[in-house]
Amino acid sequence: MSALLATVNGYYDVVVQRLRSFEGLAPLLIRLYLAPIMIQAGWNKIVAFDNTVAWFGNPDWGLGLPFPALMAALAVGAEFLGGIALIVGLATRLVAIPLMFTMVVAMTAVHWDNGWLALSDSTSWLANERVMEAIPRKAKVIEILKEHGNYRWLTGRGSITVLNNGIEFAATYFVMLLTLLFTGGGRYTSLDYLLARWRAAT
Repeated sequence: MSALLATVNGYYDVVVQRLRSFEGLAPLLIRLYLAPIMIQAGWNKIVAFDNTVAWFGNPDWGLGLPFPALMAALAVGAEFLGGIALIVGLATRLVAIPLMFTMVVAMTAVHWDNGWLALSDSTSWLANERVMEAIPRKAKVIEILKEHGNYRWLTGRGSITVLNNGIEFAATYFVMLLTLLFTGGGRYTSLDYLLARWRAAT
């Protein structure tokens, strides 16, 4: 039995050692997944900056945040510039911190009251009262579309759904950014790694 365990451990160590050559792949894919999402979010705020500031500051129909112009500018910088930095893997750990903070604000100030689900999926065990209330609304929308529109054409690229706007996406992005905080940009695949090699060589 001990000989078998030693053999298994030996193979395991070999596999782990060989995987180290590819350990930069996962951070690279996370960066390339997150970058366009963050860049788009930042760009949307840039092109409608006045509206963004108003939404950040208004306590009635917005977030009611203090110093809304400053908060909006910081969000734009974190998302747009941070997203660009993620593409090339530059200052990845530093970039991850303000982006994680942005995701926390999004979760707590924007999405929290809506629960977990991003979409109103009534079959999910995470469906809350808000999601269940969307069922008759969705049925009514489908009924109207079938009666007054070309339903087959309208749903030709996907079924009709109701956005729940829960914390699901923001929480997922937070976890991905947290991973990058610990891994960095990735071995061989980031400017962080190349710059570290260059500094070590000089």
